[in-house]
Amino acid sequence: MPNEDLSTATPADVLPCLYRTGRTIGAGTYAIVREAIHDVTGERFACKVINKKLMQGREYLIRNEIAILQKISSGHRNVVAMRDYFETEMNIYICFDLCTGGELFTRICNKGCYPEIQAVEIVHSVLEGIKYIHDAGVVHRDLKPENLLFRTPGDDAEVALADFGLSRVLDEGKLELFTELCGTPSYMAPEIFNKSGHGQPVDIWALGVVTYFMLAGYVPFDRATKKQEIRAIRDGDYAFKPDEYWEHISEPAKSFITDCLTMNPNERPTAVLLLEHEWFTTPLEPIPDSFESDSSRSIRPSPPDDHSRRSATPHEHRVVREDVKKCQDESKREDMDTAPVLHRVLSQGDGVVENSPAAPSHRGRRRDRVRDSFSRALEKLKPM
Repeated sequence: MPNEDLSTATPADVLPCLYRTGRTIGAGTYAIVREAIHDVTGERFACKVINKKLMQGREYLIRNEIAILQKISSGHRNVVAMRDYFETEMNIYICFDLCTGGELFTRICNKGCYPEIQAVEIVHSVLEGIKYIHDAGVVHRDLKPENLLFRTPGDDAEVALADFGLSRVLDEGKLELFTELCGTPSYMAPEIFNKSGHGQPVDIWALGVVTYFMLAGYVPFDRATKKQEIRAIRDGDYAFKPDEYWEHISEPAKSFITDCLTMNPNERPTAVLLLEHEWFTTPLEPIPDSFESDSSRSIRPSPPDDHSRRSATPHEHRVVREDVKKCQDESKREDMDTAPVLHRVLSQGDGVVENSPAAPSHRGRRRDRVRDSFSRALEKLKPM
């Protein structure tokens, strides 16, 4: 696996491409992810293709991600590992385990919520992955259902942590805390918003939110506005309500969530301690016959009107996500001079997403040229 400084590579350092690319799995502002097959071994991977020109000035983000992936890619079943990386004159390629089972978010949307007996197994696996990266001195900082991938399509598939773009390494021997805003608001711990310094406990908080979402079908701190949601997170204002959504959930499950959502990060239990939680050893009732099919549970009845904490149902989430995708597709077809730039990474590179006005016309034209060259570079790769 090459270890060149990505910012100083010369044409003499460029390696031939050993991969054939196939279908596109995902796309972002600076990269796309495509299925790839190795010419020699025949192994299949998910290959993240990062355009160098679009990342000018942010090369350190790539170096950081690769450095973290090198620390945690020894083969833990609950972490998506980096298997190779290399670069060409135009692009940087990072090859990961290919997970064909999709995101946890999609499965929650399809089910409406998870039966507890299934949720506890998934949460335990995620916690094993968190323990592994924490033992390696890494904090994920963007743990959410979209970044938890199933290795295969089956219901019993292993789940794995993915997307370490916002992750950081804690210097060994130092009591280091980070103070920048980063992550996805609904899953961010209060100490991130308070800028009081954060570390590995933020991953435990996020796991508590994910667990709540899996069991109820909505997140615990959702409010009418983002400002209200942030205030609720900073105040720890949540409840296991409405009753009809929680009456069949065990007390150990609620206790696990409560422990994860401990306000003081210094008192929040570690992954090691949580793996000994009673929820993982308490016998649970099998899935009752009354538990409806996935399709019927994907649209859940709304809680009472006075329950201000209700999040959008998974069905509503799915509809919104489909609408956003349509808007993105339409935006890509518009001229860059007039299309709004919906998201941008803050200048400090912390990954927080915010609205931004349209780019000036000269920047739009330059970006068009770069994207065109990016597309031509991809077309030069051998088809699968």
